[in-house]
Amino acid sequence: MAGSHDAGTIITFAVVPFPGFPMMAFSSVIEPLRAANTLAQRTLYRWMVVGPRPGAVVASNGIAIQPDGFAAEAPAADRIVVCSGGDAELLKADAVVRWMRRSARAGASVGAVADGAFFLARAGFLDGHACTLHWTSQPSFAERFPMIDLRRDLFVIDRKRFTSTGGVGSLDMMLHIIAEDYGRDLAAGVAEWFVHSPLRSSIDRRLMPVRLRTGVRDELVLSAIALMEDTVEERMTIPEIAAALEASPDRLERAFRAAVRMSPSAYYRRLRLRRAADLLAHSSMKVGDVALACGFQNMSSFSRAFREVHGHAPRDARRP
Repeated sequence: MAGSHDAGTIITFAVVPFPGFPMMAFSSVIEPLRAANTLAQRTLYRWMVVGPRPGAVVASNGIAIQPDGFAAEAPAADRIVVCSGGDAELLKADAVVRWMRRSARAGASVGAVADGAFFLARAGFLDGHACTLHWTSQPSFAERFPMIDLRRDLFVIDRKRFTSTGGVGSLDMMLHIIAEDYGRDLAAGVAEWFVHSPLRSSIDRRLMPVRLRTGVRDELVLSAIALMEDTVEERMTIPEIAAALEASPDRLERAFRAAVRMSPSAYYRRLRLRRAADLLAHSSMKVGDVALACGFQNMSSFSRAFREVHGHAPRDARRP
């Protein structure tokens, strides 16, 4: 997507917020662009807010944004970013899709923050590309779009497609884009402006979401949890996980008990049950299919385990 730009280049972003969009993800796209312009003391970026239809767009926190224009009449942009909340799998906006397709044919890069990857996937923009989205929606996304390369990184940039988990992931993604556009020194200055960490390595981008969700600092435990998250359905054994991380099962056991106060096997089981709860809440999969997708071989053991952890039957976890 990105490349080094000369001094006269001005890059235009168009941000498309849908009703219920997360304000932090939205701001994390625009604010780094503003800071980059301020630090460079010239206009490197311009941005506009494009509404899916006429009228203000209300964020999940109740704040209303008045778009600069609407998809049916929106001008061209170099990069388009969809910003959506947890209902992205239900969104339908034909005018937005038509405008984005025209823009993509003209060379625009297309991306999303938070759960916007759902919208891109339904419209075909992610075919043949890797992506990510908010961690609570990843299980249902993987089931809905099994042919799309879903990664559990903070952000993923794959040629002319870019996606992030939202929040801090959006800020990290924008820092990476600014570095590719105008150099690492400017991106480091923007990071410092927001009292944020410098550019992360690809390994840290994978482990950071796990660290943020769990509060775990131990690198061995973080790597094991990341591996568990990637193998929910096939269920690796703990010795297999330890071997993959070049550690002994005993060492892994000690590390888990010190970091999360439970054994690796107990953590793996709880993780699979959390994944099941996410699928039940955010997908239309049958309960039996959810059980299989989360590594349970029969409904009785799944129902019993789910009730023990969540306090209610799997069917009661369905979103209204």
